Amino acid sequence: MPLPIALLGAHVNGKPNFKTVVWFNMIHDDPPLIGVAVSKKHYTTPGIKENKTFSINIPTSDMYVVTDYCGLHSGSEVDKSKEFDLFYGDLKTAPMILECSINIECKLVDIKDFKNTELLIGEIIEIYSDEKYIKDKEPDVKNFDSFIFLMPSGPYRKMGDYLAEAYEVGTSYKPKN
Repeated sequence: MPLPIALLGAHVNGKPNFKTVVWFNMIHDDPPLIGVAVSKKHYTTPGIKENKTFSINIPTSDMYVVTDYCGLHSGSEVDKSKEFDLFYGDLKTAPMILECSINIECKLVDIKDFKNTELLIGEIIEIYSDEKYIKDKEPDVKNFDSFIFLMPSGPYRKMGDYLAEAYEVGTSYKPKN
C-alpha cells in the first residue's frame, strides 16, 4: 500500500524533534483537521501532548536519506533538529523544516486511543511553502518532488506524473450500463 511520508515535528523536553510518519491524512475541512497515527511508545508523542502543537513537514525526494534516519533513531538518543534549517509559526512550539516542500502547523485538538496507537488530531493553523513550490498562487505539485513509502517494509518511490484534473476528468466518463 503506497503511503505519503512526512516528518512529524514537536518540541520534546524543550527542544525540537522530528519523527518519520506515514499514517497521516486530512480528516475534516471545516475546521481543517489532520490526523496522525503514532505508536504510544514514541519519544515525540509526550511533547505533542505537553505543548498541544505539532507540525507535518513534507520532504522532497532528495531528503529520503535524512527522512529514513529520522525514522530509525529516537530523539531520546540523537538531536535530529541539527539536520535541518528550522523555523516557527505563530504556535512557537511546532518546529518546521525549511527544506521541506510543505509545512503544516497544527494545534492538537483531540486524541483517539487505540490498543498500541494514538490518533493525534490537529487543527491546521497555517500552511507554509517556499515560493518555488507555488505557481499562480496555487501549489505547483510537479516541483514538490515528494516520495512515498510502500507498506509494510518499503521501498521508497518517487511520486509519478500528472494524469488529469480532479473533479473534472470524470465528467466525460460514460458508464458501462
